[in-house]
Formats: sequence, structure tokens, C-alpha cells
Amino acid sequence: MTGSANFASRIATGFASFGLTSAQSTAFGVLNTALQAKYLLAVEPATRTPVTIEAKTIALKNMRTSAINLAKIIYSTATVDDSQLVELGLLPRSSRTPIPAPATAPVIDIVSAVGNTVRIRLHEAGESTKRGKPDGVDGAALYSFVGATPPDEESEWNFEGLTSKTVTSVTFPAAVTPGSQVWFTAFWFNNRKQNGPAATKVTTNLPGGAAMAA
Repeated sequence: MTGSANFASRIATGFASFGLTSAQSTAFGVLNTALQAKYLLAVEPATRTPVTIEAKTIALKNMRTSAINLAKIIYSTATVDDSQLVELGLLPRSSRTPIPAPATAPVIDIVSAVGNTVRIRLHEAGESTKRGKPDGVDGAALYSFVGATPPDEESEWNFEGLTSKTVTSVTFPAAVTPGSQVWFTAFWFNNRKQNGPAATKVTTNLPGGAAMAA
């Protein structure tokens, strides 16, 4: 949910510099606020029910639809430079020759888990010693899930944002209890924002509670 929160925060006051209107910024802020609230209800054991999970899924879809529409406007605004795109969590523009969608999935390593923050590393698959992105890859989309069994449906995962870095951190809300099992998956993007296959799901436990980090 951090990706949505960051996007909402950045356009809240700087909407004009991204080619957006105040009304568009406010509307997305409303969707983000609803998503954050419904997410907390869906992950908190005391309130996690099929109803709250479905409400979170609907809120996530609404946020994504709005974010995609706003991103199209932002990308088409000539005055928006790559640094602003990265600030919003969007991939920078690229003037390189278009290349095919990534053919392989990233490999995810758990680096550390401290409090509610998990640090992960994304790297190329195979025996290569190169621990980074494959050629032609601009970045990765990262997803997380809290629970014992990761879902098969993408909509049930929590979108954590886009990253051009191979080492990044995910901080879960305070409502996620210590010892909770958390999962991660990701996929590479090329310079045309076409994605490749999803990474094999990896899991660990947040420190504390009955279960210790793997």
C-alpha cells in the first residue's frame, strides 16, 4: 500500500507540476484513504473476514484504475521529467530502441527483517554471478501478501510499487502483528513497461510473536 500512499502524497500539493488538476488529486486521495483503511481491516486478525478482504480487493482495483488513468496524463505531460516520474513511483521514460518483454522472472532473496520492515534483493536468475537486473530490464513491480497461504489471483496481492533498484524495503503497517508470515513476488518491466513472468513466491516471518523470521 506504500506505493499508493506515496503517489497520493506527491500529487496532493504538487498536482499542477504533474499535469493534473486539483479535482483529480483530491479524487485519488479519497481512493487511497479508503484503500489504506480497508487494507488494515483485511490484514488485522480480529477484523479479517471474507467481507473485509473483498472490500480491500475492490478498493485496490479502484485505486489501480485511477492510478493508470492519471499516469497516462502524467506521461503525456511534456514538462514532467524522469526524476518526477521516479518520485511518483513510476518508471522513467526511455528513448532506447523498443525491446521485447522480459522472458525471465526475477529471483527474490530475503536480506533482513527488522520490526515490520523486510529488506529484499531482486536479481537475475541462473548461475550468473551478476546480482542485478538482466539486460533490457528497466525495473520491477513488487507485491506482498500477509498470511499463511499466498493467493493465485494478482488482485489478492498488495502492490508495493515500482522500483528501479535491486535492493529495496517493504514496511508493513503497524496493524500487521509481530511474527506474521509475509510473502513476496515480483516481475521485471522493460522500457515499454511490458512485464515478464512472475517470480517464484518467497516467504519469511516478521520478527517477534510465536513465529520467528525464516
